[in-house]
Amino acid sequence: MFKAKILLIGPTESGKTVLANFLSDTTETVGGEYSPTQGVRILEFESQNQGSGDKSTCDVELWDCAGDFKFESCWPALMKDSNGVVVVFNPDVPSHLKEIETWHAMFIAPQGLQDAQCLLISHHKPGSGDSDERLPLAAHLSRLPLIHSNLEDEPEEVRQAFHRYLGNIVTTLSESREREEMSIIT
Repeated sequence: MFKAKILLIGPTESGKTVLANFLSDTTETVGGEYSPTQGVRILEFESQNQGSGDKSTCDVELWDCAGDFKFESCWPALMKDSNGVVVVFNPDVPSHLKEIETWHAMFIAPQGLQDAQCLLISHHKPGSGDSDERLPLAAHLSRLPLIHSNLEDEPEEVRQAFHRYLGNIVTTLSESREREEMSIIT
């Protein structure tokens, strides 16, 4: 069984905590009073892999990171030993499209993560309407997998997309382990 550390990052008020709670089955409800995350919340759960070639389970640590830059000094510690990064943003907030470039530069680029280890979630808040329109993303961001999330209308599609992403992470971990084992043998 693999253990995956996934960072959930993005601008403030983009819906990271709502998604983290939903994906970890911490809560089934959507909405409520906004309360910004202070530093980081770590949610641990077991997940069935999809797309990794087997149906094994994976222990997941989902690190729900605060979107406030006052916690920037903690970010290097959060990134240590992470296996993937999910960038959440609200497409209805124009500044978020620019801000996710900064998040990419601070969390994804320094770790040298492969595209399959990253996921962009265009999170539509309840009542905002669902739009799967093409977003004007920077070139380096447009290479990353993108899903539109609407937990009111299509919660299971969001969950399935996240499980497929976890399958990619497990595949990456498995390949890395195999390379490591082969280097010991030779």
